Amino acid sequence: QVQLVESGGGLVQPGGSLRLSCAASGSIFSIYTMGWYRQAPGKQREMVAAITSGGSTNYADSVKGRFTISIDNAKNTVYLQMNSLRPDDTGVYRCNITGALVNRSDFRSWGQGTQVTVSS
Repeated sequence: QVQLVESGGGLVQPGGSLRLSCAASGSIFSIYTMGWYRQAPGKQREMVAAITSGGSTNYADSVKGRFTISIDNAKNTVYLQMNSLRPDDTGVYRCNITGALVNRSDFRSWGQGTQVTVSS
């Protein structure tokens, strides 16, 4: 009932920037949280950044000061601006959304994932 479309991944040199986007569509009544997770080969999945519809944010310590998450409530879209990228930022980034459908039932949905590679 809820679909997520991610974009913005790619190959970038260390110190470069990327902006990821995740747009949600479907029978959404309200959004509770939207966030980004990443997983690199040989590593466990970790939360990168999350935001509530009210604008409260949470970041992994490793990205504080470099990444910024934002939300456009009208478009049901979350963004992740990534600056000063490092090789250890490499991984598959997946968008996650929680909220309520129009029938008031809660949901949680994951995007397909977008590859971010930071390499010289």
